[in-house]
Amino acid sequence: QRGVPVEKMEHVYLGPCYSNEDVIAACARHPAKLTGQLIDDVPQHVAQLLADGNPVAWFQGRMEFGPRALGGRSILGCPSAPGVADRINEQIKFRERWRPFCPSMLDTVAPQMLQTDHPSPYMTFTFEVAEEWKTRVPEVVHEDGTARAQVLKREYNPRYYDLMLELEKLTGNGVALNTSLNRRGEPMICSPTDALNMFFGSDLEYLVMEDVLVVKPRI
Repeated sequence: QRGVPVEKMEHVYLGPCYSNEDVIAACARHPAKLTGQLIDDVPQHVAQLLADGNPVAWFQGRMEFGPRALGGRSILGCPSAPGVADRINEQIKFRERWRPFCPSMLDTVAPQMLQTDHPSPYMTFTFEVAEEWKTRVPEVVHEDGTARAQVLKREYNPRYYDLMLELEKLTGNGVALNTSLNRRGEPMICSPTDALNMFFGSDLEYLVMEDVLVVKPRI
């Protein structure tokens, strides 16, 4: 046998990761001299923010390798909250209103919403959305009734999966609007310092990095 055996790629969380200490140090270095709040149950806390209609910057674990935000460096929204997609487009991503957003969802939800159990871990496949779900999560359904979905397995991103479980408890839908943590024309965020700079250059109000929640000071 020649060469190196090729192994199946199971996930793309291959980039750098940062500790709570790294996050706290980045907050202290920031000109705003931020003091982040350590929170005990990140999925539960963030799910409540989302269910209340707030977009949240989500910075967890190792950064994704590739063009899609897959729950490592993401901006999240509740797809049943009216207007959340327009708000993210206009005030955070600074892009055209007509551009759609994609969903991340539990593997238990996909057969109902997408009407298939086809694997879709990398948000690269587009599916027809079941009629019932078009009204349940309208913020992530395209004009033609489709969605380009990420279907989650807990083993590869347990905290992100648990967030979907908590969101399901609150809203009945184990689905989140998921877009990359960056502004239009800029690369995806990598480090806590990158995240803070982007956070203060947009209208985002909530940023959670590992176990640290940063809330933008109200003026």
